[in-house]
Amino acid sequence: MSTSPASPPLWFRLPPGFHDVSPSDRAALDEIAYSLGSPDTQGELARLMDGLAELAGQRVVHTALGLHPDEPTGVCTSLFSLTIRPTGEVDLNLSLARTALAIAKSSLWTSSLRRPVELPSALPCYLIAGTIALPGTGQQLFQARVATAHADGRHILVLDLTSAAVHQAEGYTDIIEAIAHTVRFTDPDPSPADTPGTSRLLEVLL
Repeated sequence: MSTSPASPPLWFRLPPGFHDVSPSDRAALDEIAYSLGSPDTQGELARLMDGLAELAGQRVVHTALGLHPDEPTGVCTSLFSLTIRPTGEVDLNLSLARTALAIAKSSLWTSSLRRPVELPSALPCYLIAGTIALPGTGQQLFQARVATAHADGRHILVLDLTSAAVHQAEGYTDIIEAIAHTVRFTDPDPSPADTPGTSRLLEVLL
């Protein structure tokens, strides 16, 4: 899966259950939420679509909505986004370290884990995941963020996965890490070796 033509070359794969979306898809998603007949799911989708609208103009090149079976609400929803940021004149490693540090030091975190991730590309990569508090609402969301480098040495990649299903935190952490492992900078030759890793959430729910 490649990003927009204006971005440097990049391919990645999303696990089953994820569907590409844009802010213009809100009306259709509202209909889907209504058809599911779950007020909780409708509320989750509304919050995620609000977040999607806020991503406009922030160098986001791809967004997708995840829908997976869950109890007791019936469906848990998540929002995936990929951002590509130029480093400018700053050294790549320094720019990546600053990006990861800025994510980790956000005042929105109520709890989080932070660790490096070893990728097949051997490029530096950092994972920050945990719960965040929505200002003025008292509500919490789970968020997992991966910051890594593009192979061209001039761009930083930030992969985000956000969900109101905080009880699926471990599974969603596995998913974002699995997605990061599928990132390629040349068009991959389809083969079993390129199959993305699975996550415990998908193994349990699908």
